[in-house]
Amino acid sequence: MLYVDDDFRREELIRNIERQIEQMTLRQLEMLYYELSTKDYSSDSNE
Repeated sequence: MLYVDDDFRREELIRNIERQIEQMTLRQLEMLYYELSTKDYSSDSNE
């Protein structure tokens, strides 16, 4: 269960990530996409 503070922190992280992604080159974006698609983050989803 997420609490208000968790929701706020999540939104803050998303905004920060979006700002960083907007500054990335195509090559950097492709590398990031590859990393995200090849890693198994499903075990972290239970938080």
